[in-house]
Amino acid sequence: MTRANNATIEAANSALIVSGKLKEIALFFTTDYVVHVSGQDFKGGHNVVKRFVQTYRRAFSDIEVEIEILVKAKNRVTWQRTLRGKQTGAFKGFPATQRLVIWHDMITTEFRDGLIAEEWVVTDLAEKLLFARK
Repeated sequence: MTRANNATIEAANSALIVSGKLKEIALFFTTDYVVHVSGQDFKGGHNVVKRFVQTYRRAFSDIEVEIEILVKAKNRVTWQRTLRGKQTGAFKGFPATQRLVIWHDMITTEFRDGLIAEEWVVTDLAEKLLFARK
């Protein structure tokens, strides 16, 4: 029995981003996973997911994730992720601020055989980091 797609999204965020259980990536993502962020395509399957999770967890401590499912279809789910974490490390050129940062991602996830195969992401993290510096 496979879990529902929205349950997979929630479980993946909890296991990977919140708990850092990188060995569980294969439970949630296809080996050829692709993510599209801000007009860029990131290919590389599990390695892309691993790098993303490691980058977030190095830069933000005590990360909390809230998921809101917006639209469900047979193989796609559109959802919003709200993340909260203290920026204790540098993130892509933004130095650590030691401040709480709250940001939102809007994501459409496509599933194949019960696993996350492709995602389209829009995030306001860079904007939030700019404001955190002031």
